[in-house]
Amino acid sequence: MELLNTLFQSAPWGALRIGLHAVFLLAAAYVLKQMLDLRAVVGLKHLAKPRAGFALAGLVMAVAFLGVLAYQATWQLSGTARPEFIAFMQLHDRRQFNPAHWIDRGRILDASGTVLAETRAEQTPDGLAARRVYPFGADFAHVVGYADPRFGASGVEGSANIDLNGGKPGSLKEWGELTRQLITQAKRHKGNDVVLTLDAAMQRLAMERLGERAGAVVVLRPQDGAVRVMASTPSFDPNRIDANMFLRADPRARLLNRATAGLYPPGSTFKVVIAADALDRGFSGRIDCPADGWTTSGRYRKIRDHEYYEARRAGRSWRGHGRIGLGTALAESSNVFFAQLGVYLGHDAFTGTTQRFLFNGRITIGAGQTRQQYMRTGRIPRIPSSDRYGLAQASIGQGKVLVTPAQMALVAAAIANDGVAVQPRLVVRDQPVAAGRFMRSGTAGQLRGMMRRAVTAGTGRGIETPGLAIAGKTGTAENPFGASHSWFIGFAPADRPALAFAVLVEHGGYGSTVAAPIARDLLILARERGHLR
Repeated sequence: MELLNTLFQSAPWGALRIGLHAVFLLAAAYVLKQMLDLRAVVGLKHLAKPRAGFALAGLVMAVAFLGVLAYQATWQLSGTARPEFIAFMQLHDRRQFNPAHWIDRGRILDASGTVLAETRAEQTPDGLAARRVYPFGADFAHVVGYADPRFGASGVEGSANIDLNGGKPGSLKEWGELTRQLITQAKRHKGNDVVLTLDAAMQRLAMERLGERAGAVVVLRPQDGAVRVMASTPSFDPNRIDANMFLRADPRARLLNRATAGLYPPGSTFKVVIAADALDRGFSGRIDCPADGWTTSGRYRKIRDHEYYEARRAGRSWRGHGRIGLGTALAESSNVFFAQLGVYLGHDAFTGTTQRFLFNGRITIGAGQTRQQYMRTGRIPRIPSSDRYGLAQASIGQGKVLVTPAQMALVAAAIANDGVAVQPRLVVRDQPVAAGRFMRSGTAGQLRGMMRRAVTAGTGRGIETPGLAIAGKTGTAENPFGASHSWFIGFAPADRPALAFAVLVEHGGYGSTVAAPIARDLLILARERGHLR
């Protein structure tokens, strides 16, 4: 063994390894040639030669077979010199004598050093074994993920797998030492810790406030995309992974990360997207918003404001907003205003805006050495130019418009960051990357003032809190499968935004009474922990 390790660490090993591969391929080619010459060996020359098509098919199969053998040879000859091989052995080989299980996998920590995942050695009937432990159970399951020899890895456990196993040592000598430790089991190899941008206290509060309800919370820093909270409920306990989680249909969809993959109608929170496009185009007009609502054609039901329905339930009449501008319309969340505004701007403007805001795509939120983590942005199909009513519905976040909570947090963050969206990132060492410019800087400044007004004097005034200066937009999204979804997006403090957020509660009802208070409570804790400075 020592001799082999010395060989692996020596300078000529690279050339020798290539030579061994070449010898293997030549030997395989010789065997193949002998097989092709079998007709002459056994005296079958009198038989007709096979058609060219059969010969070509045989050649293709032979080349494919040789390729598989060559690839397998690289793993057999130098597997322990490759981090991918060790990761594969650790996650997919359950045999107790597998040396990869001796790796003391690195910890996953939050930004302040709180342990979110670690490896502990446990005595089993078959001997000492390493077990991955998640101290907070379900609270971080969707973002941290799990690592299991039977079911593989997900989340950060998957994207940072090689790094957690020990990364890529800087020299062949270090890999030789790792190989020796794994094979001889002389020492438990120590992997690298991975530090996340999360704040464990805020994440746990988000999970607590969501409770038994399905929903998601995303909180991030607008300037650099650092994610402080990425919560999704219902969740699962990564300490107790079993086959039933994957084989049986789960009506609660516990494995779904609703923050990054759940698609929902955004309701009135989508109005900030339409407002951004209007301001970018220089819109400064006023639109008449009658109490009885508005529609593109008598064939379709009128689009009305929530005050109309509240007045009707109370048995009284409502005078309507009258002729109002964009600021009042956003603060009061007027459906009638934004439906007309969207139709006025037109189909091409709507399509261009959804493209500029990166809808219908996905964004990288964590890039590992062999795997990446993504967030979906949404799904907004192109609306036919003949469908004016569909455009009106889409402009108020209804119809066929679907988004993820992470994307709406990114929209809020772009407004807070002078119109520039920075990719959300989960790992501290990852560098900030701009996702794109969603709107002009001046437009973002105007929207910040309008969203602040929505909290001080509009639909979000119930969460106005001294010292927080919250700017936001409520949303109550109609849902064909049950009660409306509750939304609230925004940022704080309004004059110098330090955190942006999106809160979604499935079937929660009014955004102002359900989602908005969750955001307020998280911001209060964020202030206590120094995140709003």
